[in-house]
Amino acid sequence: MTDSAYLDSIESVSGWMWANPGVSAPTLDNKCAGCRERPVSLARSPAAVRCVVTAEGGRREAEDNPIGAQGQTEEVTRRSRFIFSKFATDMSKVFKKTSGNGSIALYLGKRDFVDHVDSVEVVDGVLKVDPTDLNGKKVFVYLACAFRYGSEDLDVIGLSFRRDIWIQRIQIYPPPGGNPPNTPMQESLLKKVGEQGYPFTFQLPANLPCSVSLQPGPGDSGKACGVDFEVKGYIANEALNPDEVIEKKNTCRLMIRKIQFAPPNTNAGPKAEISKQFMMTDKPVHLEASIEKELYYHGDPITVKVKVNNETTKVVKKIRISVEQATAVVLYSSDTYTKPVCVEEFGETINGNSTFEKEYKVTPLLANNKEKRGLAVDGRLKDEDTHLASTTLSQAGDKEMQGIIISYKVKVNLMVSSGGLLGGLTASDVTVEVPLILMSPKPAGDKVE
Repeated sequence: MTDSAYLDSIESVSGWMWANPGVSAPTLDNKCAGCRERPVSLARSPAAVRCVVTAEGGRREAEDNPIGAQGQTEEVTRRSRFIFSKFATDMSKVFKKTSGNGSIALYLGKRDFVDHVDSVEVVDGVLKVDPTDLNGKKVFVYLACAFRYGSEDLDVIGLSFRRDIWIQRIQIYPPPGGNPPNTPMQESLLKKVGEQGYPFTFQLPANLPCSVSLQPGPGDSGKACGVDFEVKGYIANEALNPDEVIEKKNTCRLMIRKIQFAPPNTNAGPKAEISKQFMMTDKPVHLEASIEKELYYHGDPITVKVKVNNETTKVVKKIRISVEQATAVVLYSSDTYTKPVCVEEFGETINGNSTFEKEYKVTPLLANNKEKRGLAVDGRLKDEDTHLASTTLSQAGDKEMQGIIISYKVKVNLMVSSGGLLGGLTASDVTVEVPLILMSPKPAGDKVE
């Protein structure tokens, strides 16, 4: 077996398959004194560089290269460091939040859960409970989908601008019994947490909205409005008692996201057309617009094909192509507002009694709309980068979904002038709209466990 094949055979998914079952896993608190990477023990193989961890701290030893190719040895060293570094990173992806009093701690293996339209990934985690200071109280955990439509600062004066769209509560301690089998993620977390860990599982319904935030203005502060999901552990006498005051030190919470990725879609793009007849003319201007495909990824240029048949004596002076985001806020009532996210103007002249056909490319980007208050963006955790909100896909339809529902359309507008001295004053528009799906691609290698 070559060195390259040997390294490729080492697997790192959610755990680690050691190359030699007889080699014990090293302590991850130490680092190799030579390469400063995480300590690793490899089974002996030709031209491989191994790190041997000792109780004193560790040392780096290089095997003799029987082939005598120094360059090959260096390549093996580089690749082995990459694999081990990746392993250490994967192992560190555990999200933890501890309560102020230290009695409970929330553990999650991930914070993004994928909505597949007909079903949603299970939200599974572990809550660590130290019963020493519970004083007879119980421990619960809930998952809530909520819509925040006002500043969080106003809650202190008795006004709540947050409405729970969906919420489910589970008693963790004392354990009620009858729990479902643990998921692979919970088994991994329980090994880390120990005997005080108690697993929990939530199944989100498919008709809940995805995580969406409404972009604040330049002078706004505080938490942004939008739809968010929260996992919260708390200590209380009852799961839900409006008269019971739960102190903040008795709670721990983590925000998660419900996200959708673009489905495998090869459908041809939609097409729309319109004929408009003007005053004192007996023939119309015919406009047809289409996009190359139905679905586009964020950041990709959108190809728009425009066809014009001008049977009048009027002149088309300009073509405007825009992409608009429609945000439907469904809470107590349904309200929809539209904001342009990309506007391009092209100075094309189409004379009377002539035809025209051309393709244009437009690219809607959040970077060009940073100052636009109320624009919907995909939900984010902390201050990480994001992009325009993705199109909401749903089998249930908008009538059964509450929260924020996002859609897009491409609008093509012809500015038609009559010509002559009053041409600008008698100008008119011919407009057609085409629906668009704008989403993020599924990450390469992503799969549901």
